[in-house]
Amino acid sequence: MRKISRKDLKKEKLGFYLAGFVEGEGSFNVSLRRKADYKVSWQVVMSFNVSQKDPTLLHILKRELDCGIIKIRKIDNLYSFDVTNPSDIIQKVIPYFQKYPVLSDSKKKNFSIFCDIAKLMEKGEHRNLSGLKKILDLREKLNEGKGRKRKYSITDIFPTQESSETIRRPQVNT
Repeated sequence: MRKISRKDLKKEKLGFYLAGFVEGEGSFNVSLRRKADYKVSWQVVMSFNVSQKDPTLLHILKRELDCGIIKIRKIDNLYSFDVTNPSDIIQKVIPYFQKYPVLSDSKKKNFSIFCDIAKLMEKGEHRNLSGLKKILDLREKLNEGKGRKRKYSITDIFPTQESSETIRRPQVNT
């Protein structure tokens, strides 16, 4: 027979509660930044974020994950909890939501794609053209639907889908 302490039970309930909160208010994202000094001219940035008018749950989430930052957007006083550090995402965020999973099909799909991209980045695939192409192909399926905005799409980086050797490099001003 195994004893379960109240402390563990409370932590488990909190984990599932926070997963439900993230289900409705959170997002797993992958964005791109032009970087002329990078080998592939692009930086892949993974991020996990949750926004809310009241920061209470964001502080609890930050404490539970032991990473990230909370900031406020001055224009509308909206608080945002953000994790962009790749090692924090791989070592803290992903394991947390593997332990306390999201439930809806769409959020599960997005989390799964996010995990696949994280695995590729952990292997350094974002540093070569074929790996970058794999990441961007996955990213196209992330957060599909109305309201999704991206500064750069896969066709901005790879103008023709047939060739991953054709890459659009940022202009360097001299």
